[in-house]
Amino acid sequence: MHWGSPVYLNFLLLIPILVIFFIFAGINKRKKIEKFGDPVLVEKLSSSKSITKERMNKVLIIIAASFLVLTLARPQIGGRLTMAKRYGVDIMIAIDTSLSMLAQDIKPSRIEKAKLEISSLIDKLKGDRVGIITFAGDSFMQCPLTLDYSAAKMFLSIIEPGMMPKPGTAIGDAIKAAIKGFTKKERKHKVLVLLTDGEGHDTNPAEASNEAKKEGIIIYTIGIGTKKGEPIPIIGQSGNINGYKRDNGGEVVMTKLDEETLQKIALITDGKYYCATASGFELDKIYDEINKMEKKELSSRLFTQYEDRFQYFLGIVLILLCVEFMIGDRKRK
Repeated sequence: MHWGSPVYLNFLLLIPILVIFFIFAGINKRKKIEKFGDPVLVEKLSSSKSITKERMNKVLIIIAASFLVLTLARPQIGGRLTMAKRYGVDIMIAIDTSLSMLAQDIKPSRIEKAKLEISSLIDKLKGDRVGIITFAGDSFMQCPLTLDYSAAKMFLSIIEPGMMPKPGTAIGDAIKAAIKGFTKKERKHKVLVLLTDGEGHDTNPAEASNEAKKEGIIIYTIGIGTKKGEPIPIIGQSGNINGYKRDNGGEVVMTKLDEETLQKIALITDGKYYCATASGFELDKIYDEINKMEKKELSSRLFTQYEDRFQYFLGIVLILLCVEFMIGDRKRK
């Protein structure tokens, strides 16, 4: 026998307590009768009551309570083998961790907005595999493709600007890292979501995007930031802003959103570009696009599906209570 909610079986430990309660209740009752008056006289006055029936009713109540606990534990008998299959697409998410993502032209900051967008997208997924790449001057596979969304969000939570040893924003390298993270044999069912301010350096995003297209990867780009630009804050250990990043000439460095590069990347791979907004509507659109894609079988497993049989135990409870009610506690005349 299998139990659907075995935690309720712990309530069986209360049955002995119920038995002890009835025993002490009977002892206490006899003591009160003795205090009330002559036990012989009291017994004659209550001669119509049946001690046997009274005890029998208590036994029925105890048995009914036991079966009620078993009913709550959802007994399951028998079962059949069922094949469960999961269908979806492979989604790689690349997040920019360069220092420019500390800019606060999008509140609370570009990096926090990007992490919030990724977390919201993961919450929407159903059956798709997801992976996370962090990049700055180089790239790192933070979380390989997985169906464990909790693990993916755990890796997401530790992402911070400056975590990559090499500074910069190598978008082309991030795309190439994503290509390596996908299954080589397939030419479809692949999506790359790229979140960055678009200020690419030292790599050729267009060339990497053409490689991605050959592998059947569709790239959706999300621009994090504003066109007018924002200085890059220097964050102290206490979390306060201690100033702003400056160039060799002493001028404050302004970081601007490069929409043109991100639009070009998306266009090459038949994807789409979105600018991050406070409402996050761009995520809904990307998720809708992914849902329209052809799905592949990502996993399958054989499991036993049990059938509930709590109805029989509940029926026993009702029968016992009806019998207890019909027996009563009076002797037959």
